[in-house]
Amino acid sequence: MIRLLLITSIISALSQCSPPSSSPLNSQPDTQPIVATNYSAQDLLAGTLPEIADALRGGEISAEELVKLYLLRITQVDQSGPSLQSVLTLNPDILQQARALDEKRAAGEPLGPLHGVPILLKDNIETSDQMPTTAGALALKNNLTGRDSPLVAGLREAGALILGKTNLSQWANFRSNHSMSGWTALGGQVRNPHMLSRNPCGSSSGSGAAAAASLAAGTVGTETNGSVICPSNVNGVVGFKPSVGLVSQQYIVPISASQDTAGPMTKSVKGAAMMLNAMATGPLKTDYVAGLEEGALSGIRVGVLRYSVGNNRDIVELFDSALLELEAAGAILVEIQERPTQVEGFGSFTSSVMKYEFKAGLNEYLASTPDTVATRSLTELIEFNIENAEVELALFGQDIFEESNALSGLENPVYISARNTIQSASRENGIDALLRDFRVGVLVAPSGPVSPRIDPINGDVWPPFPGAGGMAAIAGYPHLTVPMGVVHKIPVGISFIGANNADAKVLSYGYAFEQRSMLRAEPQYLENAEAISVISSAMKRK
Repeated sequence: MIRLLLITSIISALSQCSPPSSSPLNSQPDTQPIVATNYSAQDLLAGTLPEIADALRGGEISAEELVKLYLLRITQVDQSGPSLQSVLTLNPDILQQARALDEKRAAGEPLGPLHGVPILLKDNIETSDQMPTTAGALALKNNLTGRDSPLVAGLREAGALILGKTNLSQWANFRSNHSMSGWTALGGQVRNPHMLSRNPCGSSSGSGAAAAASLAAGTVGTETNGSVICPSNVNGVVGFKPSVGLVSQQYIVPISASQDTAGPMTKSVKGAAMMLNAMATGPLKTDYVAGLEEGALSGIRVGVLRYSVGNNRDIVELFDSALLELEAAGAILVEIQERPTQVEGFGSFTSSVMKYEFKAGLNEYLASTPDTVATRSLTELIEFNIENAEVELALFGQDIFEESNALSGLENPVYISARNTIQSASRENGIDALLRDFRVGVLVAPSGPVSPRIDPINGDVWPPFPGAGGMAAIAGYPHLTVPMGVVHKIPVGISFIGANNADAKVLSYGYAFEQRSMLRAEPQYLENAEAISVISSAMKRK
């Protein structure tokens, strides 16, 4: 209901505005969605964030005109047509804010490199705009805090416009072990724009789908363990998980204090670097755009995590082709055949740490919300979901909530020991050891599997995950995914993982690969795999 009311108000506002004759909107009534047979983005909207920023700076388009184009595209592609359901809420003041930025530019007072660039935020990130921060949950539908998270404040200072909030996996996919990625009680199921029947992956699913579908110049996701990298991988965009602590987690609905971070998701590495320049607040922040070099891989020893490539022959073939591109860019490839020594019980320790930290962090967060939020603790939230089971628990339960709530506080020696164990295994005995022992500057691997079907009966059913994203997430180290091609029209990416706070280097290595390969594919909005003729033919009886 919130989403529909805001969309109605936006369209109503659009109908009262007459764009100048040069505006691409002039040939279409503002109140009517475009009836499209081809949902691919056209002209400027098909461009990358740097290209869009350049067009704004050069006066090719105003911020107001650009916002109108995105609002119409959201109506056309997200709310109708393929109905991606990736945008949960729109900013009701966005046109007024865009006009104000246009006036500032006309007065010679641009705010920064993102001046007038529309950005979508995952809906667990607070903004002072008239949009609630819901985590996709009915319990937070009135969570209007009036607070900008520091990353949002940074984006605004750089001139960005907060266009709206993206749908996600409810509670950042930390409610049940049997959940569906991309589903929330408030927003329904996010669809993958490359193939609508396929899983959009991870809790930042809406941000990944919206970035791929050109619904904003860039989006922001959050990750605890894979939720920036996986949706970027399967939606075919660039996603960057920074070193934990580089981007402040204040005023973001939490899971794990030791692993949570927000990160940019967009169509190019340079676009991600531009966003990170605005979002980063840590003491080691630098100019990530200035650090990008096409020749960054020349002479760099690159550790190939062969043990993590998996056995999907299509992914292996694309990964091997990507390695040739790395070599052509001057990289020295070093094969790593064996994974670091595994700690017995590592998986259960990882789960336990997140549950301990979730209970503590969520209780603190809920206690800070305005009086319009009735649930003030995890205990009350569990009770709320039971009382509203027909909406909240329609597809899966809340076993993670219940298991977390049964735990004690962060002073428990069991928690402290588990946290220290998994961090040591993934840091000094994991990534640090691989970088040191093989004398390499960065590690590469596939970013994840080919996306499976959305399955509301069984929940998420994933093939084995290639890659080393879990190690980077638990360590809190930087991880970048860049598109490396498609498998039957479904994207897959290559990962670049580096040492703690080596964010600038990781971005530069990924940029050098991207500039050589240019393998990002535009979404095709296919209904399912049978929409591919060779698959359809093979599925029929001869």
